[in-house]
Amino acid sequence: MRSSLTLTAITLDCAAPLELAAFYQQATGLALHPKSDDEFAGLTREDGLFIGFQRVSDYQPPRWPEQSVPQQIHLDFAVDDIDAAEAMLLELGAAKPEHQPDGDRFRVLTDPAGHPFCLVPRQD
Repeated sequence: MRSSLTLTAITLDCAAPLELAAFYQQATGLALHPKSDDEFAGLTREDGLFIGFQRVSDYQPPRWPEQSVPQQIHLDFAVDDIDAAEAMLLELGAAKPEHQPDGDRFRVLTDPAGHPFCLVPRQD
């Protein structure tokens, strides 16, 4: 009998967990975990999904699209209005790499720690 796996947490390496958690908290509206600190911070979603941010000494941000320092992780976020979401995230501290492999279908941004992530139109 095969067991079913349920994803409960995703953790990103970074230099400043509380700062990166604040970026994603503002972007997603998720709640900051009450035990978050300078070493490990987290956000929780109502269904139990946890997004963690752990401090790594000598953290090296990804170099996207080149791979001299690999992506490490890649997140996708569904949005209703890709242009509005992009503008909001850039204001919060995201960056938009020059290389956009398919800007008509999705947008690649990087968070303040350098992790690439995509904005994709919501498919309802």
